[in-house]
Amino acid sequence: MTSDPSGTVALAFSGGLDTTVCVPLLKEEYGYDDVIGVTVDVGQPEKEFDEAAETAEALGLDHFVVDAKEEFADLCLQSVKANGTYQGYPLGTALARPVIANAILEVAEEEGCSALAHGCTGKGNDQLRFEAVWRTSDMDVIAPVRELGLTREWESEYAAEKGLPVEGGDGGRWSIDTNLWSRSVEGSELEDPAHVPGEEIYDWTQAPGSAETETLELTFEEGDVVALDGEELGAVELIEELNERAGAHGVGRSDIMEDRMLGLKVRENYEHPAATVLLNAHEALESLVLTQEERSFKQGIDQRWAEKGYEGLVDAPLTKDLEAFIEQTQTKVTGTVTVKLDGGQARPVGRDSEYAVYSESAASFNEEAVTDDIEQEDATGVAKYHGFQSRLANRVAENVAAKKAGKATDGGVVSEANGTSSEHGSDGGVASDDEK
Repeated sequence: MTSDPSGTVALAFSGGLDTTVCVPLLKEEYGYDDVIGVTVDVGQPEKEFDEAAETAEALGLDHFVVDAKEEFADLCLQSVKANGTYQGYPLGTALARPVIANAILEVAEEEGCSALAHGCTGKGNDQLRFEAVWRTSDMDVIAPVRELGLTREWESEYAAEKGLPVEGGDGGRWSIDTNLWSRSVEGSELEDPAHVPGEEIYDWTQAPGSAETETLELTFEEGDVVALDGEELGAVELIEELNERAGAHGVGRSDIMEDRMLGLKVRENYEHPAATVLLNAHEALESLVLTQEERSFKQGIDQRWAEKGYEGLVDAPLTKDLEAFIEQTQTKVTGTVTVKLDGGQARPVGRDSEYAVYSESAASFNEEAVTDDIEQEDATGVAKYHGFQSRLANRVAENVAAKKAGKATDGGVVSEANGTSSEHGSDGGVASDDEK
């Protein structure tokens, strides 16, 4: 608990059970004079804001709503440049948390708060993502659910005893988190890794195969998506349009076992249609315009960026360093990509760029020469050298093994030059001249 529990505390407020019970607890258990609730819009369904507002009104809570959709959308598109996926799925919730935390901090500063609070447990990632931002301030950070060791059962009983309004935003039997970029579903029977979920858990995506195949074209300029089917769209509008179009084809479903930062392994189900389309298209364009070395090296950079993004540390010095390299590579990621939507897949089926590191004539099987000064027969020398060291290493290892086997059976020594056995060793274990 804070050493000086007085004044006003700003609470990250959703109107769900956890944050609803936090309101009286912050006054009764922590001694704060007042609590304000802050809800940040990063693309949640409208009904969630209605429920939060209704719950805040019933609690007599001053309620602030901050629109951060544009800021969040920009971060999502930045993640596309880094091919931002964690353990196989597009980052979504992780990227939203620092945006939400920053917005709440700004409100808290404007309202003269002395502390910040959230309703996270001590088992998840969000507590770390929120507090990484909040601990940059001099305000106290309070986590009632974690610090008081509360369970959902205790919270429900406490809410009933206090007459708290907890009907809104409970998400039914699952824990659901929705933003512009992704929708996550967890809890209840989904916690069993062997359980096969039905269609009822999905909201953004239709069953794959339920829509007729369609194609779309994405235009990139220096890694940024600037148009969909030739129409310029803002970041939020682009993502919403792709969520609807790709979602109709069942694109963007992930069912994974995820490793959290605290070491816990959890089962998560996600929907992310727009993210899947954009990431697939971007990677397809990169494969056309970046050299083999750039692509290989960038994979490691992208993975590290995704790890920092998963941790909620999008403003960390290392993250900015990684982005400097990423931005340099994106100067050539300009062009168009055609994507086919069909049967739950978003497959790039065409790509074009003036920066293409590609020669049709050089790669064609119908052309005799590679270029004006490179003939196919020039590859013969390369082919001879290719794998030479590996062949040599394997031959030496075989000779050494044969030598040891000879000693073990008859006391003889095997010549490593030719693999034959003799009564007396000859070359002291040195490979023959043609293998040096």
